[in-house]
Amino acid sequence: MIVSAQRPLLFLDVDGPLIPFGAATQQYPTFATGLEPLEAGANPLLTRINPEHGPRLTALPCEVVWATTWMTDANECISPRIGLPQLNVVIWPEPSDTDDQDEREGLHWKTRALVAWAAGRPFVWVDDEVTDADRAWVGAHHRGHALLHRVDPRLGLTDGDYAALDLWLRQPF
Repeated sequence: MIVSAQRPLLFLDVDGPLIPFGAATQQYPTFATGLEPLEAGANPLLTRINPEHGPRLTALPCEVVWATTWMTDANECISPRIGLPQLNVVIWPEPSDTDDQDEREGLHWKTRALVAWAAGRPFVWVDDEVTDADRAWVGAHHRGHALLHRVDPRLGLTDGDYAALDLWLRQPF
């Protein structure tokens, strides 16, 4: 077991956890943040992001890191909407032949990069695409504690998700 004085990492995806999508009949609420009207060409789904996510994420005992294809755009478009500071961003490696094999084996394309970024630190990965294959790979290749937390993309982060994250993050490592 690795004991670290650093706070655990929380790798956060955007689409699914913060921007819910995919419900057939549900009408999603929209939230005004004072950043409206949206600039021409801005993603209209940004209004689905509940600004309460910012304070809830900030209250968690961890370092939040963007782990999304939004990459640095997350700091420009999302952080101000929910009151987060500029966060570190995982920069994804270029696709490789390993990615094709990983995909055939059910491993998410983010998994290897997140384990490398964590470098042994405890981490939570919050995403709507986490699978058992990812959990097994992380368990075999990450020397620290890890929680891979799947969020229902139709709902986004819920009270239950925050409770589970908070409980896990407050355990001694």
